[in-house]
Amino acid sequence: MSDTRIERDSMGELEVPAEALYGAQTQRAVNNFPISGQPMPAAFIQAIARIKLAAAEVNRDLELLDAPRAKAIMEAAKALIDGRHGDQFPIDVFQTGSGTSSNMNVNEVIAHLASTEGLKVGPNDHVNMGQSSNDVVPTAIHLAAALEVKERLLPALEALKNAIEAKAGEVDDVVKTGRTHLMDAMPIRMSQELGGWASQVGQAIERLREGQQRLSRLAQGGTAVGTGINAHPEFASRMADRLSEQTGLTLRPNDSFFASLGSQDAAVELSGHLRTYACAVMKISNDLRWMNSGPLAGLGEIELKALQPGSSIMPGKVNPVIPEAAAQAAAQVIGLDSAITVAGQSGNFQLNVMLPLIANNLLTSITLMTNVSMLLADPTIATFQVRRDNIEAPLSRNPILVTALNSVIGYDAAAAVAKKAYQAGRPILDVAEEETDLSRDELERLLDPDQLTRGGIPE
Repeated sequence: MSDTRIERDSMGELEVPAEALYGAQTQRAVNNFPISGQPMPAAFIQAIARIKLAAAEVNRDLELLDAPRAKAIMEAAKALIDGRHGDQFPIDVFQTGSGTSSNMNVNEVIAHLASTEGLKVGPNDHVNMGQSSNDVVPTAIHLAAALEVKERLLPALEALKNAIEAKAGEVDDVVKTGRTHLMDAMPIRMSQELGGWASQVGQAIERLREGQQRLSRLAQGGTAVGTGINAHPEFASRMADRLSEQTGLTLRPNDSFFASLGSQDAAVELSGHLRTYACAVMKISNDLRWMNSGPLAGLGEIELKALQPGSSIMPGKVNPVIPEAAAQAAAQVIGLDSAITVAGQSGNFQLNVMLPLIANNLLTSITLMTNVSMLLADPTIATFQVRRDNIEAPLSRNPILVTALNSVIGYDAAAAVAKKAYQAGRPILDVAEEETDLSRDELERLLDPDQLTRGGIPE
């Protein structure tokens, strides 16, 4: 038996793998774009399948598509939404800028699955009815991103925020040396430090939720150039309703299909929010790495859970592997955002022509930030142990504690005390007792590190 078969499209005949569910247009794209070997994300393909499912239902209800074909298309689309036949979408990310190849790939697979001996389903006439790649692909980008943010990314960020807040509660009694410019500064409670992280994650959640509003505006119904040619007047609104029912999202047609086809502003905005969150992930990861540094020659304030050997040559070495991986993922998201920014301005007249790149990078960034958030939550933040001895000893010798005496003895006198304490390596309390007229009891009250974490002017 031959390992290929002949398929036909408007350009003629072409050999495709005998067992393939796709047809000639998909095979042409496979042949034309041997670039990265990276196919489009599964979430994007599933979003296109959702559009095909909704379109078949809408066209049936509008009496534009007969019920048997509509039912067959809907059943085939459901199989793709469920993740079946994932190996039938081999087209490279770097393909035609409209994403037409991927749209036709889905159309052909659904048509193949839906067709039977007594029922011929066409990829263009039936599966793609009332649609164009030019409105399907932008809609799929919004739909896939909105679902991934709602179902995966936001829950991961909530889990991380909760883990940080829970840990902050555990370590609220730990007072440590604050650091600015990586140099000793006034004391803070560890819970305050972690509270800063939690706030960063919380604000990322706010931005993502707010950005979801723009993702809810769909291109579907604009068809080829935004005019809605070949689509029923009710098609756009009915599609938004069906997709809302499918996903639990609140979706509607965009106010301007011309904006939806010619630009990708909502995707650029979401990518910017992901980049901002990536910066927060980088900051949190680097703080964890510094706090864990050592165990003897670093800060050694915390001990992260040991997950794997850290060296192929140094026995016993254990590294902060999760924060390192998270920082790398954050760097990748920042880079992906730069590419999305370039792609977002590549709208020439009535069509953006870097849609596959936007889809891939946006969904990749969501995946990266989802996964590292879960890993930072547990097994990293939830399980680290505080090394109190390494925190308390330097805190008592911190010359910057003398800042609390500014309002009592003046800046210059306080600076002299700090300098002498630092040079002698002695506790600031002992030197201040020698160099000022204040009693030890008064100094202990003024220099109490715990009280200094609570702000205000010492009295």
